[in-house]
Amino acid sequence: MHYRIFETWRLAAAVAIMIYHFLRFGPPEALEAGAFLHRFLPLMEMFFMISGYLIMERYGDVLMRGDQGFGKYLLRRIARIYPLYLVTLGFFLLVTLAIDQGLVSTDNPQRFDWSTLPANILLIQAWGFTEHLTFNYVSWSLSAEWFCYLLLPAIVITYRMGGAGGLAVLAFASILALEIGIALGLIPFDSWLEANTWGAYRAFADFVLGALVAVVVARSRSGLTSQAPGWILFGVALAAMGFRLESYVIVLLLALAMYFAAIAERNRPEATTYLAPLHPLGKVSLGIYLIHPVVESVLLAIVWRWWIDPLVSSNLFYAFLIVPALVVFALSILSDRFFERPVGKAIVSLGDRRLKRGQPAHMPAE
Repeated sequence: MHYRIFETWRLAAAVAIMIYHFLRFGPPEALEAGAFLHRFLPLMEMFFMISGYLIMERYGDVLMRGDQGFGKYLLRRIARIYPLYLVTLGFFLLVTLAIDQGLVSTDNPQRFDWSTLPANILLIQAWGFTEHLTFNYVSWSLSAEWFCYLLLPAIVITYRMGGAGGLAVLAFASILALEIGIALGLIPFDSWLEANTWGAYRAFADFVLGALVAVVVARSRSGLTSQAPGWILFGVALAAMGFRLESYVIVLLLALAMYFAAIAERNRPEATTYLAPLHPLGKVSLGIYLIHPVVESVLLAIVWRWWIDPLVSSNLFYAFLIVPALVVFALSILSDRFFERPVGKAIVSLGDRRLKRGQPAHMPAE
């Protein structure tokens, strides 16, 4: 089913991340606001947890079937995330060429390191193979998602062998491994919630937690229809981030919020129709996330910083922020309609034909 609450939460997180990155180009007080928004970095955990929930719910029962279920599943995941990612990567490769030719300058040359291009193309830059965020820096999360997609069979097998308890053990073991890696200095971050170039392993723990919530919701016979518990717990989780409470408290609150929100919407989906007006933006959260660094590079790093800021009061920065935000929204909607969906359908169609040709004669296509 379509969860409007999850879609709204992911949209809110994508917009918050975009604003956080935009504020880096503002006056000192904007930097202070950005520093406050940084406290909400654990919203990325919610991204991965919701992804784990939705993927487990959609593919958990069919993934291990003999009709090439895993291949079809991966094909659809590639078709969903890779086309737009590749376009944004191409944009930053052009920027890198411009830097090499002296046409533009950068105060972060490590970001435009050609040696990291193979890892970026293969979407493994968040697996510990790079020391810095490179090119489209937010794409580390897609690399982390790709890692989780590839390991979904392990999650499904764990569930089939050990049930919800097995998933809980897998989540605990993943977090324990992260903590050990941090303690030994193998993962070069102060907390696993801050890992990005090593984000694949952080994401996997969240992904498993989301899958766990999905199977618990599927088993639940609760008749809850009120959305209040889910929204309240989500608000408490945000407050916990704002007050910098223990990371495990935040993750637990997010998981509980997801559980109650999913139960309520499953039992009474029509009650979330008030969120329907947000759907045009909610369904393009990935586009907002991937496209905003491109718009940032043009409208903030060049137009604002070089052309407008020297001529006007810095206080106008906040009014100007509306422009790049609206451009991101517009490009995301247009990309989804005219590029991502058509290209994704073409990839799936081509891939399905090849998968069918590779099946034995006795194996049904579907």
